[in-house]
Amino acid sequence: MNDPLARATSNAPPVLGEGCTQRYDPQALSPEDGTEFADAAELWRKLQQDQHPPTNSDKQK
Repeated sequence: MNDPLARATSNAPPVLGEGCTQRYDPQALSPEDGTEFADAAELWRKLQQDQHPPTNSDKQK
């Protein structure tokens, strides 16, 4: 290996869209890309609950 920086490179997954709507192609992502987050739904529920504390009507349910 002649270039010592050549081993420190990575490649981004393919993208869809342009500009503000650009996003990674979900079909091209895999767990090796760091896309596996099993507790995402639980975290989202907790964050939503923290932002909106239960009101009196919610407590009666």
